[in-house]
Amino acid sequence: MTNKPSGARRVRRDKVSEGSLDEAACGNSAQTGDFEARMQPLSRTQQGKPVARSGSQAQAVSPFKLSSNFEPRGDQPAAIEQLMKGLEDGEQHQVLLGITGSGKTFTIANVIARSGRPALILAPNKTLAAQLYGEMKELFPENAVEYFVSYYDYYQPEAYVPASDTYIDKDAIINDQIDRMRHSATRALLSRRDVIIVASVSCIYGIGSAESYHGLLIDLKVNEEFRRDNLLRMLVDIQYERNDIDFHRGTFRVRGDVVEVFPAYESDTAVRIEFFGDTIEAIKEVDPIRGKVKGSLDRYAIFPGSHYVTPQEQMRRAIGEIREALRERLDFFDKEGRFLEKQRLEQRTLYDIEMMEQMGFCNGIENYSRHLSARKAGDPPPTLIDYFPKDFLMILDESHQTIPQVAAMYRGDRARKETLVEYGFRLPSALDNRPLKFEEFEGHVVNAIYVSATPGDYELEKAQGTFVEQVIRPTGLTDPVVEVRPVSGQVDDLLVEIRDRASKNERVLCTTLTKRMAEDLTDYYRELGVRIRYLHSDIDTLERIDILRDLRLGEFDVLVGINLLREGLDLPEVSLVAIFDADKEGFLRSPRSLIQTIGRAARNSNGRVIMYGDSITPAMKNAIDETNRRRVIQEKYNKDHGIIPTTVIRAVMNLNPAAGTTDYFEVPKVPKAGKGGKGAAAQVDIGEQLRALRTEMFTAAENLEFERAAKLRDELKKLEAIAGGGDAAAGEAFYDPYAGAPKKSPKKASAARGAGAKAKAGAKTSASRGRWKR
Repeated sequence: MTNKPSGARRVRRDKVSEGSLDEAACGNSAQTGDFEARMQPLSRTQQGKPVARSGSQAQAVSPFKLSSNFEPRGDQPAAIEQLMKGLEDGEQHQVLLGITGSGKTFTIANVIARSGRPALILAPNKTLAAQLYGEMKELFPENAVEYFVSYYDYYQPEAYVPASDTYIDKDAIINDQIDRMRHSATRALLSRRDVIIVASVSCIYGIGSAESYHGLLIDLKVNEEFRRDNLLRMLVDIQYERNDIDFHRGTFRVRGDVVEVFPAYESDTAVRIEFFGDTIEAIKEVDPIRGKVKGSLDRYAIFPGSHYVTPQEQMRRAIGEIREALRERLDFFDKEGRFLEKQRLEQRTLYDIEMMEQMGFCNGIENYSRHLSARKAGDPPPTLIDYFPKDFLMILDESHQTIPQVAAMYRGDRARKETLVEYGFRLPSALDNRPLKFEEFEGHVVNAIYVSATPGDYELEKAQGTFVEQVIRPTGLTDPVVEVRPVSGQVDDLLVEIRDRASKNERVLCTTLTKRMAEDLTDYYRELGVRIRYLHSDIDTLERIDILRDLRLGEFDVLVGINLLREGLDLPEVSLVAIFDADKEGFLRSPRSLIQTIGRAARNSNGRVIMYGDSITPAMKNAIDETNRRRVIQEKYNKDHGIIPTTVIRAVMNLNPAAGTTDYFEVPKVPKAGKGGKGAAAQVDIGEQLRALRTEMFTAAENLEFERAAKLRDELKKLEAIAGGGDAAAGEAFYDPYAGAPKKSPKKASAARGAGAKAKAGAKTSASRGRWKR
């Protein structure tokens, strides 16, 4: 079918029809500090440090290979052309106003593929970043799609409360998998052009200098003269630890003339360097667990094991600067007569200096980053953005949220550290260990595309009042019909709608203004037999994702919440959105909030929105008029092209725990008693489930994931109760703490009772299938 590319268009802000989003009353710079040297794209058989090149060198042919079974449809072709024209014309700021479900991600993927430039996609939270990362990995399987978010599972920043004289030391738990992905991201940026980094606001926080990180890599070549002992010293200098027993990421081990390194950016591949005298005889990729050789290399570059690496000469110079800064600060406290602060600062700083001299690092070394990176007071810190070449493309997803978030980071960090400096816990230079100021962030923007269904005033102003509009959905879905009903009798009126939707196996979202109302409404409907749950800020991340997943799976029919307009809330099964107290003006009932909430029903062909209010406020009118304007365009397009709207069909997928929220995991659901199959077949299924659950439980316990292990244990007990405690096939596993997974017991399993023995015999051929999967 031929699509008319006239749907998406560049629209001036003052030309949008009355009632559009832009009437809602809502709240030339070169990149600096950029790292010039870049590495050519490398094959797996020739890795290492190639000839340096300019980061702004144009690509004759795009290195990106977009892999998709779909072609751009609807407004997507025109939007792609408009954005590409803007890039070619040198427009620094562009806005893509794409409605919910219009395929904004696919549009951006096509722009990245055609431009051939490294891209940074900035998302407002980890959950949305994880979704974007997964989508980009599917669209660009042959390119380097990386993930860069905060690697803390738990983080308590250093702080001091003068009122109670309470000092809170820094405490953190680092997620090893996300740390690996951060290293993989920086390594990719310094070694190839076809890179897409999906990041959170963590990308504006300071990390080590790109020059130091790149300058300390170890370049190895076969048949090159290279002393083994020199390699060992260099590995220690770049923060690798020697460990001949526990070989894991960021360590190396030595066996005679063979050195094995487990790079900080790899998950399942180590590098073996074999020496003959003072010559490198061979470089091989090996499996770090089994030691099996995966392949041979002619050349390999080992990147540092930490982003905070510093050459020894630079470290000595930095320590001298720290001592001088300490003397100045001690003199200040001495003149002020503040001897407690003087003693505290002297003791803490001298200890840190001694650690850096002896070990090369100390706890809280980031507070001395200004000295270590040779910056002046007030200079911006090196960040992930400095690892990009000059011509990189910045995409700000859900920009109406991301921009305010970036702007707010600096002041919050500054307020906390000023107290630490004032009371002698840190040197004044600690204030320069900070995120970028918003003005500094703007200075890094060469070409930016702001993506949102409701762009803010900042983005529209930067784009000089114009934006590329993407209204037509590839699925043909139109914006939902919006209806306003009186507040009187709203609870009973919605009950009728809920029962109608539940009978069609559809879901309902209901938004309220307070937690109390959400809970009371849930209790009332539950007493009437409605399958309902509520969602608000007291619900933790793990349970929140669980609730949304259960809604899609049909575990319940209605979800009540306060702020259900959160971006990334993709629920195709929802056909009705009810907005209580829609006529109460405020943050949650602003035009942008209402449009975002209305969009939650836009992925279902039966989508409708009911606003309960006794009057139509300006915010309601703007939201309704904008929705109707879009609906007219969409219906005309469908009629002209003979398209019948169809509900989005999307699999209920798990977020990657490592790439998103690490406290989210799936526990297999246990069938209720009486609902399973009968006879030996049911026993076989239960036996398989018991074995799988037991394996997962022991693995979780070994990995110190005790909350997960406890939930798996509870599910295991329920399943054992259903099996009558007599499934011998499931009982023949025991925990081997050295192997880390259940193994077949060397002893004969105890005799099974009842149908369990038959199940064991019947399951013999398939018992091992899936047993070792984690």
